[in-house]
Amino acid sequence: MTQASKSHDPITNQLSEVKERVAKVLELAKSLGVDGAEVAMSRQQGLSVSTRMGEVENVEFTNDGGLGITVYREGRKGSASTADLSEQALTKAVTAAVNIAKYTSVDDCSGLADKALLAMNPVDLDLYHPHEISTQEAIELAKSCEESALSVDARAGQSDGASLDTFSGFKVYGNSHGQLVGYPSTRHSLSCVMIANDGDDMERDYAYTVNRDFALLESAESVGKQAAQEVLARLKPQTLATGKVPVLFRADIANTIWGHFISAISGGNLYRKSSFLLDAIGKDVFPNFLNISERPHIAKALASSAFDNEGVLTQDRDIITQGALQSYLLTSYSARKLGLTSTGHAGGIHNWLVDAQGHDGSFDAMLKALGTGLLVTELMGQGVNVVNGDYSRGAAGFWVENGEIAYPVSEITIAGNLAQMFKGIVAVGSDTDLRGSIRTGSILIDEMQIAGH
Repeated sequence: MTQASKSHDPITNQLSEVKERVAKVLELAKSLGVDGAEVAMSRQQGLSVSTRMGEVENVEFTNDGGLGITVYREGRKGSASTADLSEQALTKAVTAAVNIAKYTSVDDCSGLADKALLAMNPVDLDLYHPHEISTQEAIELAKSCEESALSVDARAGQSDGASLDTFSGFKVYGNSHGQLVGYPSTRHSLSCVMIANDGDDMERDYAYTVNRDFALLESAESVGKQAAQEVLARLKPQTLATGKVPVLFRADIANTIWGHFISAISGGNLYRKSSFLLDAIGKDVFPNFLNISERPHIAKALASSAFDNEGVLTQDRDIITQGALQSYLLTSYSARKLGLTSTGHAGGIHNWLVDAQGHDGSFDAMLKALGTGLLVTELMGQGVNVVNGDYSRGAAGFWVENGEIAYPVSEITIAGNLAQMFKGIVAVGSDTDLRGSIRTGSILIDEMQIAGH
């Protein structure tokens, strides 16, 4: 957006107003004698429409948000929140937080982030791309997505709905260290869910596209066709015999593997000693060809942020270098518990890039590398224990023979141990999925236990 258009933009104007309110709340907290205070405010407005079999199912306008305040006094902490931004309501919230702090126990590790770590002048990461769209236009896009899906094959003759969502909003954070920062952002998405029948068999699958910039979404026709192709490929699944086989996690679900790794190196699990990766800094966790870097400042990216939820400056960081762990993921509290420094991860990670140094390849190349084994395209259940690394989840996907997909499979369980799975990664594909916070290709693991039903 140009500077002129920004000055007339409602979200930009609201952001300025909220910054003023946040500053007033901090002043009020200070006047009540607290040692420190922090205030976070977010607001989101947008449109969400869904259709099913060409009929409008839902139209929803969103305009919500809330302000949360946390105060610290003599090692005690109190928090309160309000969706009402009137002066009277803000005064009540601050007073409530101060009163709550009187009754909480003293915790030497609580408190604001260290002032030296804060992002006082955060960079603009180009996350705000508002798009004007009428309700009717949104409905037509969802309908055309369904129509495209329904035109692919008569067996995929039923839609379970198409949805278009477009949201604009902002985040403001301030604290008594003198920090007062904020930025606007947008998020747009289009998705389609299809049901296919073949005799007694009924399958369900979906496709979606998401971006900060509406103009960069995949077309409605493309998303619809992809949803139909996904569900058609799943028809007439077979089960598998129990045994140990190599497993390829397709890129769109490979991020779940990294998600378990994130849990294992997060400060909360580390200081509670509930992670299988305790004291793992500098140790080989993955094969030496694997690197993971964090790049929080990629323009327009879905997980970009100039500062975390505590106002700490985010920065480029190496998480894994040649297989060895370089950094934990710490908030201010967990860092103090561990005698370390915050890494700017209050609220999560920021754009992980997984690189396999010459061991990557296209999806077809990954199938060839798999040879004969299991391609996983869906996971079910939550059977993962981060304390000891045990892994067991329901799965569906395809049996692959000699590098070619042979037939779909379902009702199977895959099991292993995360420590062994991490070390057993053979390759990571170049078929990178950019639709989330972890940019990863497909992951090939040398061996896992498969149980049929």
